[in-house]
Amino acid sequence: MSPETPESAGRRGVVRLLNTTGGRLLCLAGAVDAAAVDDFWRRYGREPARVDRIDARSVTALSEPGRELLLDHVEAAELAGRPVELRPSPVVTRVLTGGEAGADRR
Repeated sequence: MSPETPESAGRRGVVRLLNTTGGRLLCLAGAVDAAAVDDFWRRYGREPARVDRIDARSVTALSEPGRELLLDHVEAAELAGRPVELRPSPVVTRVLTGGEAGADRR
């Protein structure tokens, strides 16, 4: 992990589950690093949650743990016969399609 600079301070990512009128939403935002994924796991557990949508449009960096968390939720939904709508940011699209390695490999 690189030291925090004044520019990166406060830009830590978040991963949250939200109940919305459109169903359960997995929301990822900011720089989704290993710490953000660990916070999610402590709050919600490691088992992929049942979600209807995934909003990752505000992700600015996606670590390997963040990528795995995202794919675990997509795959669990597909295996259960309920594919989810994924709204990715350009960064997420690049990471998922192999165009770019995770920004923070931990």
